[in-house]
Amino acid sequence: MRLSPVLRAGALVAALALAVTACGGKSQQAAAGGDSLVDRAKAANKLTIGIKFDQPGIGLKTGDSYTGFDIDVADYVAKKMGVDPKNITFKQAPSAQREDLIAQGDVDLVIASYTINDNRKQKVSFAGPYFVAGQDLLVKADNTAITGPDSLNGKKLCSVSGSTSAQTVKTKWANDVSLQQYGGYSECITGLLNGTIDAITTDNIILQGYASQPANVGKLKVVGKTFTSEPYGIGFKKGDTKTQQALDSYIQNMEQDGSWAAALKKNFGADFKVPDQPAITEK
Repeated sequence: MRLSPVLRAGALVAALALAVTACGGKSQQAAAGGDSLVDRAKAANKLTIGIKFDQPGIGLKTGDSYTGFDIDVADYVAKKMGVDPKNITFKQAPSAQREDLIAQGDVDLVIASYTINDNRKQKVSFAGPYFVAGQDLLVKADNTAITGPDSLNGKKLCSVSGSTSAQTVKTKWANDVSLQQYGGYSECITGLLNGTIDAITTDNIILQGYASQPANVGKLKVVGKTFTSEPYGIGFKKGDTKTQQALDSYIQNMEQDGSWAAALKKNFGADFKVPDQPAITEK
C-alpha cells in the first residue's frame, strides 16, 4: 500500500517522536544509575580526568608526566573502578572551566583541588571530601606587614579566575584590596616574586606546594593563618548516585589502608603534618 505525502509525513513525525521518547528514557535511566560512570569505566578500562597542571604537590604536568596528591587520588580511585592507571587520560581543568568540562562530557571526573560548595552542587555531583584545606596567604619571606586577611587593605592580592578565594577576602575582610585574577597560580607567583603582587590567596596546601619548590625556598612563605574551610571533592556529572556511592567508599578505603597519608607525605615531605581524614559529607 502506498501512503500519501501527508500520511508519509505523519509517519515520519511519529517515528521521530518515538525516537525522542526512547532517548529520554535512556537519559533517565542514566541519571538513576542504570548507566553509571563506574560501570562504563570498568567496561571500557579507561577514564578521562580533569586535573590542575600548575599546582606543585597537588597537580603538576612536567613534560609528559603528572605528579601530585590529586594524581595519586586519581590513580587510586581509577584502580578501584577497574581502570588501569596507564589508561587514564589527564586533561587540564582550570578553575573557571571545571563545571563546563563535566557538563559537556570532556572529562569523566574532576580531581583538581575542587572545593565542594552549594553553588557548584547545583551543576555537578561530588564525592568526598578527600581532603579539607583552609584558605591562607602566600607572601615574600621578608614580608612582616601581612599577617592575615584583615591586613590586606590597600594591597594587591592575586588569585585565579573561577576561584572564590579572592572574593572571599574582599567581601569579608579587606574591601579596598586590589584584586588581580589570572588563569593560573603560576602567573600569580611570577607577580609576587617581581613585586607587582603583594600576596596570593588560595588553599594552604596549594600555597605550601609553591613555597616548597626549590626555586622558591627562602623567598616565599605561607602566612599560616587559615580563615576558611575548603573540602576537596571529586566532581562528576550531576545525578550519578551509583558513582557517588562508589567513590565515597574508595576515598574511605584510601584512608583506611594508609595510602592517603602516604600520598600526602610523598608530595609534601616526610615532616608534613597529616590531618585527620575528613568525614564524607551528606550530598
